[in-house]
Amino acid sequence: MLRIGLTGGIASGKSTASARFGALGAHVIDHDVLARRAVEPGSAALVDIVSEFGDRVIADGALDRPALARIVFQDPHARERLNAIVHPYVIAMGAAADRQARRDGASVVVHDIPLLVESGQGRDFDLVVTVAAPEELRVRRMVESRGMTAADAAARIRAQASDLEREAIADVVLDGSGRVDDLDAQVDAFWALHVPR
Repeated sequence: MLRIGLTGGIASGKSTASARFGALGAHVIDHDVLARRAVEPGSAALVDIVSEFGDRVIADGALDRPALARIVFQDPHARERLNAIVHPYVIAMGAAADRQARRDGASVVVHDIPLLVESGQGRDFDLVVTVAAPEELRVRRMVESRGMTAADAAARIRAQASDLEREAIADVVLDGSGRVDDLDAQVDAFWALHVPR
């Protein structure tokens, strides 16, 4: 089984690449989905988050994501504390999903991990692929597609590892600055080169 770690900064095109890998036949494990599942009401991670940040991050018994974001994207230490709580749960869930994919006979598993560098998982895969795009383009994408302010978008970008940090652990860097078709073609070329037939 070929295990690929896929990463990229917010609005870089990583989700587009992930979707293309899935279309080509890879079993994709989306760590954003796992992270949401990890903090569902009643979860141990949510209990830990409330213990750390208080009831101000809870609304109607669930995690108030905007409230938590306002805290952690303005305070690097708060973000580190949050990551220290959530990452171990998500890594464990990803490992369980990986084992299940192996049992199901998957030949290629792609772990879609936005915070691959930050969670220290760079050496856990046969290959690491990152998607890169210029910061100004990523800010524009977030403003246009997510309704964020330019300042909020820039803060999100700076809260993540830099493109250089992601590239330092990557075996392959894909260019996410162009059209969807362009990125799809790069994934196709990667697949043809690295995935055994």
